[in-house]
Amino acid sequence: MESEYLNLGKKVLEEGHEKTDRTGTGTKSLFGYQMRYDLQKGFPLLTTKRVPFSLIKSELLWFIKGNTNIQYLLQHNNHIWDEWAFERFVKSDDYSGPDMTDFGRKALTDSDFNAVYQGEKETFCNRILEDEAFAAKYGELGNVYGAQWRKWKTTQGETIDQLKEVIQQIKTTPDSRRLIVSAWNPEDVPNMALPPCHTLFQFYVADGKLSCQLYQRSADIFLGVPFNIASYALLTHLVAHEVGLEVGEFVHTLGDAHLYSNHFEQMKKQLARDARDFPTIALNESKTSIFDFEMDDIQIKGYDPHPGIKAPIAV
Repeated sequence: MESEYLNLGKKVLEEGHEKTDRTGTGTKSLFGYQMRYDLQKGFPLLTTKRVPFSLIKSELLWFIKGNTNIQYLLQHNNHIWDEWAFERFVKSDDYSGPDMTDFGRKALTDSDFNAVYQGEKETFCNRILEDEAFAAKYGELGNVYGAQWRKWKTTQGETIDQLKEVIQQIKTTPDSRRLIVSAWNPEDVPNMALPPCHTLFQFYVADGKLSCQLYQRSADIFLGVPFNIASYALLTHLVAHEVGLEVGEFVHTLGDAHLYSNHFEQMKKQLARDARDFPTIALNESKTSIFDFEMDDIQIKGYDPHPGIKAPIAV
């Protein structure tokens, strides 16, 4: 099944359109691509490079809890979202350190600047962990996934817990065609640290199995997509566990599927490796609600990947 992902990487390298992008890095991309993973045949955690499952777990649990502050992530040694919070801080009047303008690109090309940047970001992260007031002000990312899933704001000033409601709908009306959670709110997009890349997901029940389809508007193939595949596969397992169904398929539909220009060689290296068997997932059977799960309640079994392949993130 890993061929689903590898075929995408190969196709974009060979046939992708050269595009400019928000980060200024440059990409090759294709529009409209779909992958399917049968979750009965293993958990789709890529084996052609190591994908850190602990980061996937903590990020997904962060979403499920409705949390939008990076403090929770940092407490679990997860630095996926650091840059977005750090960017808000260095643009604020409270920041008085070295100039961090365009830090994402400058850090890739200027080793001296990168050393300064890493030091400033480490100091920032430590303050988030140690200073509650600072964390409340600068660790907060606003209406990102956790807020949209659990606290969607209505025009009447109320909130909708989309995730809780869709789980209840699966239990009571499993044949519904409205088993949908949306993260894309046009009103919020201009003020968000990063508008949702995975914008909408839908559940489907058939033959005693729960399937999930994700529509992802923007897909960073090398760094982001492996996380997204595993994250939504895990979400499907967790929801299926609560509603008493087996897992079915994870269907991954991509809008702009792109490889950044500074990921081409890494993708080629990954494509040269042989895929291994997918691992399996083990959930704490004593937990009956998705909202009660913690890190230790989710374990991966039989994961034997090739070594990781480092690549720069485009901010």
